Amino acid sequence: MAGLRFVSNERPTDDEALDAYSQVVTRVARHLAPSVANVRLRRGEGSAVAVAPDGFLLTSAHVVEHARGGVLSFADGRELRFAVAGRDPLSDLAVLRTDPSSLIAAELGDADALRVGQLVVAIGNPRGFGGSVTAGVVSALGRSLPVGPRGAQRLVENVVQTDAALNPGNSGGALADGDGRVVGINTAVAGIGLGLAVPINDTTRRIVHALMTEGAVRRAYLGIAGGSRPLPPRVAARVGRSSGVEVIEVVPGSPADRAGIRPEDLLLTLDGTPLHGVNDLQRLMTDDRIDHGAEAVLVRGDKELTVRVVPQELRIPS
Repeated sequence: MAGLRFVSNERPTDDEALDAYSQVVTRVARHLAPSVANVRLRRGEGSAVAVAPDGFLLTSAHVVEHARGGVLSFADGRELRFAVAGRDPLSDLAVLRTDPSSLIAAELGDADALRVGQLVVAIGNPRGFGGSVTAGVVSALGRSLPVGPRGAQRLVENVVQTDAALNPGNSGGALADGDGRVVGINTAVAGIGLGLAVPINDTTRRIVHALMTEGAVRRAYLGIAGGSRPLPPRVAARVGRSSGVEVIEVVPGSPADRAGIRPEDLLLTLDGTPLHGVNDLQRLMTDDRIDHGAEAVLVRGDKELTVRVVPQELRIPS
């Protein structure tokens, strides 16, 4: 009949929908379980996921914080010894290396392509219970997670928040999308029904590559603590944006201190790059800036100043 639209057969039944959901989860679990290992240490344990066919696995830095090596056990009973190839506490990522002959590498995805509400599957190997699987959705994106030792903490940006249950021993395991690609490394349980994972994206891929090739990640350091702050209306109108980085604290003897930067200064740019918030400044502190001078434009009181600052290499307290 004209004007009528029959939709009763266009929607799947609850059983059909559950089957479709289950099929995705079981397919991802079957695909990834051989790549996920239990990390057994003298003190503590966690999980790791093989990410390269030449013997490299990825885990959380805090899992292997005091270790040089240990034993990997896989869901099929394989056991392999590993060495810690490199740790980066400021991203909470670490790379392990083992015999590549029987390693099955997972495919890395891109967390930047995730959407809130998207299905994700968490796979770990806690306490040797191989292939432990939980599923849920991406609860939020764009979160920041403070990591690293006191005095040298940084923010891991764009952390993936999920309601997939992350149990003890799951740290270092894989968070995968519906195609079985690893989009995060499970790192923390922030509360009931709230798990966090370090994203796999261009930034973390560079970190992983540095850990594989150099065993460490080098970063530049200014020596300030700060936060985002609205710009004075006059300054905002001139620069065409609304916020900058307020300097809250300057570490004595640091590059910022030697450059004459003071608490309550408002940083606008570094070498011409706008600074909307502290994450923008953090992103600029790459190894190629170590010992190379940069011009910082700042507002102090009612004056706009330009100072020259020479970043040093960030040394992480042991």
